Amino acid sequence: MSLEGIFGEGVDRIGGEPIGARMARRAPIRHIDFSLLLATVLLALYGAAMIYTATAVKLERAGGDPNAFVTRQSLYILAGSVFMVLLVLFDYRHLKSFAPVVYGIMTILLIAVLTPLGEVRNGTQGWFDFGFFDVQPAELAKVVAIVAAGVYLGERKGDVRWTDVGMTLAIVGVPAVLIFVQPDLGTMMVFVAFTAGMLLIGGARLRHFAVLALTALVAVLAVFQAGLLKEYQIERLTSFLDPNPDIRTVGYNLTQSKIAIGSGGMRGKGIRSDDTQTSLDFVPEQHTDFIFTAVGEQLGFIGSATLLGLFALLIWRALRIAAMSRDMFGTLLAAGIASMWAFQVFLNVGMTMGIMPITGVPLPFMSYGGSSMVANFIAVGLLMNVHMRRFLRS
Repeated sequence: MSLEGIFGEGVDRIGGEPIGARMARRAPIRHIDFSLLLATVLLALYGAAMIYTATAVKLERAGGDPNAFVTRQSLYILAGSVFMVLLVLFDYRHLKSFAPVVYGIMTILLIAVLTPLGEVRNGTQGWFDFGFFDVQPAELAKVVAIVAAGVYLGERKGDVRWTDVGMTLAIVGVPAVLIFVQPDLGTMMVFVAFTAGMLLIGGARLRHFAVLALTALVAVLAVFQAGLLKEYQIERLTSFLDPNPDIRTVGYNLTQSKIAIGSGGMRGKGIRSDDTQTSLDFVPEQHTDFIFTAVGEQLGFIGSATLLGLFALLIWRALRIAAMSRDMFGTLLAAGIASMWAFQVFLNVGMTMGIMPITGVPLPFMSYGGSSMVANFIAVGLLMNVHMRRFLRS
């Protein structure tokens, strides 16, 4: 061993424990992941700017306040930031004690939203209307399910058996089924994605995934045969496979979206131009599900690539935090969040370009909406927490 290694280890062990551990315990704030924080802030600001450009002209023409949507989005960002800071101050390992209670409350909310207390929008009964703001429990349920599944799988210490796979599926399956009933097929697909990611990292074997894939295929065929999907859902899922969809009906959204993105070219048509698909209101739900079309049309390939680069940084930091975590629970939390974001970005961006079905999944930090924004900031808070306390002993 070199002299540097001998003296380095000796100095590090002064006082009976590593110096890094003592510093982390006294001031974990020193270990904030600034790359993750920067990506989060830039994505939230990017989203707010795109929401403004996608709505301001339309609101002005209607005689309304052009700042209405961006003002609300800014408040959602502020609210999400508060939740993020609170989570950063709270040791994530204590979530193991609270997880069952939070999971139970979230399940009750998902049941309650299916009653007359819930509000129906675009065929989905998934919101509570509180006047100035709405709450969509399904968005928050994603993070709660990740925490609950992480607690259970974390206790397995990598030794995952069939009973553990079944229990994990049951934990995630309860909120997923309640969300499917709303019906919100897109969000349910997100549950499937992060569950697969967590099982993979948690220690599930190849044979587990093979059987699950076969079971999922049979279940999908059964759902179609039983007529459990509504006609508009089937049309959305299959329209992107049709090379010549009816642009007046099922193919309208996809066609207009592809025209908007394609017309942006390399540099885009510019912010708030008067002759764009965005300003002329051709693309439906452009400030929510189709926000990427506003980026592609107004800022072109350069703006779109920049946005995807920020998402790549965000997901890479989540995966890096999963790798650096000293306990399985922290690793599973980070892996679940990374899987959730990666699938949502791929699905949302893919549906605007015609390579994925249109499912109504929001683009993280970009799409307009309070519940989605708060849920994503909570996810960032959890990642920050794991990163800051990676030196601490369990």
